Amino acid sequence: MAPVHLSGLLVLLAHQLVTALPAPNPTINQHPTETSYLGYNPTNVLDTADTHSIQFSYAPGQTNSPNDGASLNFIGLDNPQPIRGSKGGYDPGPRTEQYDVLNPDALAPPTTDHGSVDNAQWPLGLSHVKLGLGRAGWSRQQNEDQIPAATEMAGVDMRLEPGGYRELHWHKAAEWSLVLNGTVRVQAVNEEGQTFVDDLEAGDVWFFPPGVPHSLQALDQGVEFLLVFDDGSFSEDNTFLASEIFAYNPISVLAKDLQVPESAFKNIPAGQLFIFPGTPAPSNISEQNVTGSAGIVPFDSSYSYHFSKAPNTYTTPGGTVKIVDPTVFPIASGFSAALVTIKPGAMREIHWHTTSDEWNYFLAGSARIGIYAAEANSQTFDYHAGSTGYIQKGMTHYIENIGDDDVVFLEVLQADHFSDISLGQWLALTPSQIVMDTVNLTAETVSQFKKEKQYIVMGGPEP
Repeated sequence: MAPVHLSGLLVLLAHQLVTALPAPNPTINQHPTETSYLGYNPTNVLDTADTHSIQFSYAPGQTNSPNDGASLNFIGLDNPQPIRGSKGGYDPGPRTEQYDVLNPDALAPPTTDHGSVDNAQWPLGLSHVKLGLGRAGWSRQQNEDQIPAATEMAGVDMRLEPGGYRELHWHKAAEWSLVLNGTVRVQAVNEEGQTFVDDLEAGDVWFFPPGVPHSLQALDQGVEFLLVFDDGSFSEDNTFLASEIFAYNPISVLAKDLQVPESAFKNIPAGQLFIFPGTPAPSNISEQNVTGSAGIVPFDSSYSYHFSKAPNTYTTPGGTVKIVDPTVFPIASGFSAALVTIKPGAMREIHWHTTSDEWNYFLAGSARIGIYAAEANSQTFDYHAGSTGYIQKGMTHYIENIGDDDVVFLEVLQADHFSDISLGQWLALTPSQIVMDTVNLTAETVSQFKKEKQYIVMGGPEP
């Protein structure tokens, strides 16, 4: 037999493989039938409806240079659009315009926004409400589920109707509270057996360390209060409740522990009460001043602070700052807070915190916060009454009043005293030549920087 060369063998095998394959489907490369909806079809005529010529109105300043960065007001405008100067384009919908009206810096952000910053805003109006029994009240919360970056603090907004209780309970987290409106009686017992009771009104503060059992009852006017916890994962559903201790321990054990007959427990609740109606508190608080051999909680360890009676810490032409921290409220060793009022056109100066994240709650007005997060990342967020905010430590931020009414907000830190670093003060106290060389400013400009913190600044002179 004659030898077969390798190249010839390969050619022979290739020919055999090709002839063994099935014949191609002759319809694959043809146009689809008129009834087909797949791919190109000459009978498929596009709908040429115009999505460019839509009706809308510009906000004042919206067509200015995109570097302007001024706040845009879309209230009352027809069909606001994602346009800033020469940037952006049209949005014919579908969409819900109310979100755009409330968040103009999300729809048409200033061009100083760059990259990505962790979400720093959550309106409690979007939080699920937990309803109390017998129309005694409700609560809603914000934690890491809504703002993932909020790892250090979480917040709860709670309402109790007159006589309504937040039942006897305690938490693993520390609880700091500001009364928003109405009046409330707070009661607690510490690990020494010392007791505490006090009546608080709007603007007052209380604090309970982890594990300290306490109860809250609304007085005649009812009450709403804000709770801040030192754990971003905190949930109101993860609370130790007196009702559940009774429901989930054998009656024989309860009777033995409390030294009463088992028959005494025949009417205990089947589960948690959480918020429920109760017998109105006696008007004379001394009737509930129960004490044992340990007496009452010492004055310097009081669980309440009548913040409503304290004077403002700083008063400026643009607003006020009132601070409560462990220097005046020692028991709240990890909580420092400022209640800030900003007048229209004014701004909480650009600053940052060195050791703590910042948790915010807005009580009134409309504001925006601009956050610079390093690595060329910055973003602007909008806030209204009932909004919570969160800024991570080290990130610069300002809070600007963009409405016609005062902005009132709470600024909470996990710190042993309230402090920040002011951009203006830092630059003013740095040798001027260094500042001039770094950011290319004139000596005249740098000489106008203030060597003291301003806290709140009014609008500057026109350019």
